Amino acid sequence: MAETRERNPGIPLDVGWVEASRVNLPSAQRRAATHKARRSIKKEWQAAWLLRAVSCLDLTTLDGDDTPGNVARLCHKGRNPVRQDLAKQLGVEDLNITVGAICVYPERVEDAVKTLKELGCTSVSVASVAAGFPAGQTPLKQRVEEIKTAVGYGATEIDIVISRAYVLTGNWEALYDEVRQFREACGSAHLKTILSTGHLGTLTNVRKASLICMMAGADIIKTSTGKEAVNATFEVALVMLRAIRDYYQRTGYKVGFKPAGGIRSAKDALSWIALMKEELGDEWTKPDLFRIGASSLLVDIERQLFHHITGSDPDESHDVVPVITN
Repeated sequence: MAETRERNPGIPLDVGWVEASRVNLPSAQRRAATHKARRSIKKEWQAAWLLRAVSCLDLTTLDGDDTPGNVARLCHKGRNPVRQDLAKQLGVEDLNITVGAICVYPERVEDAVKTLKELGCTSVSVASVAAGFPAGQTPLKQRVEEIKTAVGYGATEIDIVISRAYVLTGNWEALYDEVRQFREACGSAHLKTILSTGHLGTLTNVRKASLICMMAGADIIKTSTGKEAVNATFEVALVMLRAIRDYYQRTGYKVGFKPAGGIRSAKDALSWIALMKEELGDEWTKPDLFRIGASSLLVDIERQLFHHITGSDPDESHDVVPVITN
């Protein structure tokens, strides 16, 4: 993640602010439904916004059979996410568009670092899930050590999972202390805190957890691991984005946002970018403050870019967009 602004250092725990939080569920649902129904980006702007979405992608492989080889292939795709012929026809070949990060388990971090170094690619971060991902049910000491291990291997971003039980029981001091320890273990690596919003019960809990994580020093707050039954939704996003806005207005520190899970189409990506722009402004549509957690999304974006250029689908023209191996 490029360092273009002062990081959020966190602030002392303010339980009063957290406990005063309330979310109007019907209002959030109406706003989300309205956005989903009406939000579209005009055709002449679609290609530009799809390329912006590409730059915000975290290409991810989190499988038990991950090998150095498939991580290397993912890194090559992250370095050149848009086919060269498409980039040339769009007139963007000189922009050197890359994805935001390659996200892997700690054991595969060195593979990603090695490949990106060989490619001479410094614009793609190496992110690692840690802290007992995805359940977060291992002992705290072990979770902290896992973060330190991933950073030692070369990860520059760490995606941690919070202890959902602390949210469900209202133990805000414990949650703050936990995330604070994770932040310290990250050192210079950026901390992305996964709330697992599908496990938190209410939107009010989502807001409270968002505030706690930001107070503890999160650089980005993230909806989901992608493995919950309910992942990124616009209702949840609205609550998290408005917590980000409130935190910025109160502290002056900008925190990023990452939706993850179930985002598979180019149309989905455009809707998420539009929501970021409407709620927080254009700065929050760029990779230092916005990421999309997805593995298959890039395939559809390339298909839509192909259609934008040629007016036909790849299959119809017998020109197949390659599929990423994850």
